[in-house]
Amino acid sequence: MTVLKILTYGNEVLRTPSKEVHKVSVKIQKIVDDLFDTMYSYDNGIGLAAPQIGYNYRIFVLDLAKDGEPPNPAVFINPKIIKKWGALSSFEGCLSFPDVYTYVRRYENIIVKAQNLKGRSFTLEAKNGSLLSRAIQHEYDHLEGILFVDHARSRFETDKLLAEKGLPQINSDYLMEEEELEKEILEKGSNSIQNEDNIPRDTPNCC
Repeated sequence: MTVLKILTYGNEVLRTPSKEVHKVSVKIQKIVDDLFDTMYSYDNGIGLAAPQIGYNYRIFVLDLAKDGEPPNPAVFINPKIIKKWGALSSFEGCLSFPDVYTYVRRYENIIVKAQNLKGRSFTLEAKNGSLLSRAIQHEYDHLEGILFVDHARSRFETDKLLAEKGLPQINSDYLMEEEELEKEILEKGSNSIQNEDNIPRDTPNCC
């Protein structure tokens, strides 16, 4: 078992786009093991991306099993979100942002293609603002050098939270312009996700 240190916001590695995995080698399998070991060491960890433990590869892992349920690990290698639609406001945190949670814009539905640990391709659809949909988007962003605060609905409130935790303020160069998503969220009259998944747990605490 190898539990690694999770890089925190401000480390430039988190802003570096990851490189594609060309072969699911023993090294890649070890990175996946390290991701799970590190993620499971946190009570609120449900997802983790390779850059968060210092590996510049397009890999992330998830386990959305609830308390009392058996583990349900999922591996995404070279993921690509091929379709996204709908909009919602998601309350998220991240293991790279200890104890920081804020509302961000997300797509309600996505379709993602990726490879599993055996190198086999698969396609997955996650809909209706599910925890799975939001978690995939959150972890996928890490592979692009994008962080959840870049989607913040309120920069002022998020900067205040970051300051309270001694973390850097949002960099305007990375702030996402998502006018259409925000417009749709406001039209729905929703500020948060009203279901049992809206409980800080990372990534996104999660979501």
